[in-house]
Amino acid sequence: MKARGTKAWVMAILLAVGFAPTARAQKSAVPTEDYSGTYSFLQEGEFVQINIEDGNRLTGFISRYSEGEKDGFVDHFFDKAELRDHDIRFTTRKVHGTWFDFKGAVSRGPGKTRDAEAYYVIKGTLTQYTSDANQVVTAKQREAEFRSFPQDVDDDAKSGGARH
Repeated sequence: MKARGTKAWVMAILLAVGFAPTARAQKSAVPTEDYSGTYSFLQEGEFVQINIEDGNRLTGFISRYSEGEKDGFVDHFFDKAELRDHDIRFTTRKVHGTWFDFKGAVSRGPGKTRDAEAYYVIKGTLTQYTSDANQVVTAKQREAEFRSFPQDVDDDAKSGGARH
């Protein structure tokens, strides 16, 4: 009788230990929603492109207007990027001595549908780094809010859900 009770106890421990990692693995960093899309950036005409691939791999870039020697739009592609649940973080590559670091979170915005502005909103801290000719780096930090642009849901449906 004692052996049967011990077996049950050992089995209960094995089940608890065996399923504990599985339960934690199910609570993964994969977001339940696809936040992929185009978001506003700092000025009119500038934007952030966010792409979520394979469930949780984050890629993208910032397209912004650059004043100075080389006026025009420049793209800062993500060098490092991470998405965990609603938390988003990225660092861009340096272009013309400037790069960005962002840490924040994605949430539902006031937009009622995906084809409305601000269906998703990304809020957080943006740091802009600039290096001069002597490689002296300055950092400018600010709170930022990026609002999703309207998505043409009909085009997504026609193309099988592919994003442009």
